[in-house]
Amino acid sequence: MSRDGIRLVHLTKRFGPVTAVDSISLDIRAGEFFSLLGPSGCGKTTLLRLIAGLELPDSGQLEISGREMTRLPPQKRPVHTVFQSYALFPHLTVFDNVAFALRMQQIPSAEIQTRVAEAMELVHISELAKRFPHQISGGQKQRVALARALINRPEVLLLDEPLAAIDAKLRKQLQSDLKELQSNLGTTFIYVTHDQDEALAMSDRIAVMRSGKIEQLGTPEAVYQSPATEFAATFLGHCNLLRGTVLDPKTVQTPVGPLHVRESLTNKTHFMIGIRPENVRLATATETENTFTGTVVESTYSGAQRDYLIKTNQTIVKVVLLSSFDATAQFKKGDEVRICLPSTALFLLSENG
Repeated sequence: MSRDGIRLVHLTKRFGPVTAVDSISLDIRAGEFFSLLGPSGCGKTTLLRLIAGLELPDSGQLEISGREMTRLPPQKRPVHTVFQSYALFPHLTVFDNVAFALRMQQIPSAEIQTRVAEAMELVHISELAKRFPHQISGGQKQRVALARALINRPEVLLLDEPLAAIDAKLRKQLQSDLKELQSNLGTTFIYVTHDQDEALAMSDRIAVMRSGKIEQLGTPEAVYQSPATEFAATFLGHCNLLRGTVLDPKTVQTPVGPLHVRESLTNKTHFMIGIRPENVRLATATETENTFTGTVVESTYSGAQRDYLIKTNQTIVKVVLLSSFDATAQFKKGDEVRICLPSTALFLLSENG
C-alpha cells in the first residue's frame, strides 16, 4: 500500500466483555471514498472513532500517511469528523460556525474570509452566511457541518451516518453532492452507514462489518454481485438463498430443482446458492437450463419495478421486473409463469458462511 493512505494492523477495542473491534487489519487508499457498512452494534462507529482518536485501542496499530497515530489525541491527527447531530453553535451565524476553528487558530481575518467563502461555495451554502442554525433546514445544517469540517483541509474526513436524519429525497441529492465533492477534493472519505443503497451508490470500496470483524471487503459491484458469505448476501439487498447438494461437478440439487452452475464443485458436497431477485428472469419458450414453472403468490407495484413472489416446488422465489420491461408481463396472483435462474447470475456460499 502507498504510505499516503491509512493502515490498521490488528486493531482491537473492547468495552468490558464486549469486543467491539476484533483485530481488524485494513488498508484504506489515499483519496478513496471508503464505506464501513453494517447493522447497529457491528463495530463500524467504534472503528471510525479509533481512527479519529476519540477512542484508544486496547491493542494494534494505526498509521496515517505513514505516520504512527495509534495513541495521538484527536487534535494532532490530520482528520476531521462529521457527526449525524451536526453540533452547530446555535448562537453563531452560518459564517461564524464555519469560521470558528480558524479563529481559534488565530488565522488572519483576511485569510478567514477567503477560506470560509471557498468552503461555503464548495457545499453550496454561500447564500446562508448570515443565517442562524434555527433558520435553516436539516440538509442545510449538514452542509454547514461539512464546510466546517473541510475548512481545516484535513487529509481524512470521517463521516458518521451524516445523512441518517434527513428525509429520503434530500438524502439522495446529498449523496450525489458528497460523492462529487469527494471526487473534486481528492480527500480520503471514510463513511459509516447502515444503509446498503447509500454505501453502494457512493463508495469506491465497502467493508461489510459484522460482530467487530470485516465480513467482506471490495468494490460495490463485487460485494453485491459476488458476496462471500450468507450474511453479506442478505445484508446487501434482497437475495434468494437455496440450500444445495452436489449431484455432479456442475449440478446442484436445490428445493426448486437441479441447478447448473458455472464453477466446478469437486471436493464439496453442500452449498447455499444465491441469486438476486433482479437476476431471475422470465424464461423464453425455448429455454430449458435452470428453468422452472411456478405460481404467482404475490405481486407488488412500486413505480419503477414490480416485485413478484413465485412459488415453485414448494419454494418461494422473489423476482423483480422493471415496470417498463413489458406492459403485458404484469402477472396477478394465481398466474402460472416460467422463470429462469441463469447460471451466470448464481453465486455459491458454503453452508457455514
